[in-house]
Amino acid sequence: MDESTKSRIEWEAAAFRRLRDHLRERSDVQNIDLMNLAGFCRNCLSDWYRQAAEESGVPMTKEDAREEFYGMSYDEWRRRHQTEATPEAVSGFAAAHPKV
Repeated sequence: MDESTKSRIEWEAAAFRRLRDHLRERSDVQNIDLMNLAGFCRNCLSDWYRQAAEESGVPMTKEDAREEFYGMSYDEWRRRHQTEATPEAVSGFAAAHPKV
């Protein structure tokens, strides 16, 4: 691996960690709102993290990946931060993601 490739990987990893940390700090932003606005949420990111680990030969459970991403168990995060989705958010999600 040449130096430019190594640097790029380091920058991408740093950007990912910064996004993860930003979303940890912004617990007021609900996953359904992220899905409606951006088409992905914290769970998507933790799934992509798990898939990357498994592609590298490192087995990882969904729960382990979510804990790595949320900074706590998913159940604990939900208890602390998840609120009831508004009817508008639910209908927006259903319209944008009919197969989910």
